[in-house]
Amino acid sequence: MAVQEARGGAPAGAHEGGCTCGDCPHGAREGHRRAVAAFLVKRDEFAAGEGLPAAVAHSASASRQWVSEELTQSAALVAERGRAEGDAWLTGLWRRTVYPVWAAVVVLLLVQSLTAIGAGWSAARTAGLLAALLVALALTAASWFHRARGGVLAPVIGEDNRLSTSRAVAACWVLFVAYAVLVLAGQLAAASGHRRRDALISGLELSRGAGTVTVLAVVCGIAVLVRRVVALRVLGQRLQKVRADRPRAADLLTDDSGRGAFADLQYVVISAVALVFTAVRLARRPDQLPDLPWGLAVVVLISAATYVAAKYAEGGRPVILSVVRAREAGDLDAPIRQGDDIEIRGAGFVPPGAQGADRLSRMTVRIGAVHVHVPLIPVTGGFSNPTDTVLTVPVPADVEPGRVEVQVVTAAGAETNRYTIDVTE
Repeated sequence: MAVQEARGGAPAGAHEGGCTCGDCPHGAREGHRRAVAAFLVKRDEFAAGEGLPAAVAHSASASRQWVSEELTQSAALVAERGRAEGDAWLTGLWRRTVYPVWAAVVVLLLVQSLTAIGAGWSAARTAGLLAALLVALALTAASWFHRARGGVLAPVIGEDNRLSTSRAVAACWVLFVAYAVLVLAGQLAAASGHRRRDALISGLELSRGAGTVTVLAVVCGIAVLVRRVVALRVLGQRLQKVRADRPRAADLLTDDSGRGAFADLQYVVISAVALVFTAVRLARRPDQLPDLPWGLAVVVLISAATYVAAKYAEGGRPVILSVVRAREAGDLDAPIRQGDDIEIRGAGFVPPGAQGADRLSRMTVRIGAVHVHVPLIPVTGGFSNPTDTVLTVPVPADVEPGRVEVQVVTAAGAETNRYTIDVTE
């Protein structure tokens, strides 16, 4: 559809890319769609050998450089429009995050009304409903104050503009425990007898909710620890992080490249199961802090330990394993000379989430004192260069003959090891 729009024009009545009608998101969205469509058309045309000017068509290296520059400029426009769309989407997100909060309050009211048939309405039901209203009001106020950063989701959006799994799990446990305490507080305020008040206060004793308190402490500590671990690994160039255009719900279950991550998935699933169990315990015994059995608490702790271990193990510094002279079919074997293409083989050249053309065009290779931008070589549906394991770049004439060092700088800013090659005259 995007390619058809680029070739045939946008439908009548669509918002233009520069639309400025208040908070309308269609302008940024439409501008991004058109930029993506134009880029895809241009990439596929170049991949098919079309669109090359006659001045560079006679030279393979010149045509490759010209195509790379054209695609880089188009990719920069796509990235700019993508950031504009992400900002517009994030600004309008706060309203959409408030709706589910109040929908949950309505669902709670309906469930309480249905379960009260025959059993009668109780002070615990009133306390539960009032606690839900207080939590919903607090979340609505926080969402409005953070409306430019995603509303309710602002605290769980990481520095890379993705939803953080550790923060989301910790936030869910914090909200649930706060709700449980408010339920007890509401019943305590309505209690008239000393025995009833003493029973409610004793419901907050640590022996009653030790499992829940332990899990709460662990998941909150993990949220802080993971942030520190990731920051230190990025600064030490042992982990590559690329900023996303906007957060997505799938970030909770996937890695930066959008592929399912086992560690994140099991952490979210087991934490959700434990939360459901504690919610049922609170519904059955609203006069005390919900007790999480130690067996289930240990399962959550094992899941959390697995998640943290995965954060320590993921990533790695990009590395050059070898550099050879690129050779086409029929070429004679020869040493590396000025003007030749070299093939850099290794691992980790393309960070997760950096498969877009705008990120690939930022990759640079240092050959001695000369910085060479890695050319984009288009093929149908993507690029053959650069890839995560192989880069092909030309050796400029400015490189002095002799022993020179080669080093790759990725889109995330990480540097590989230095690899020495011999350049002959």
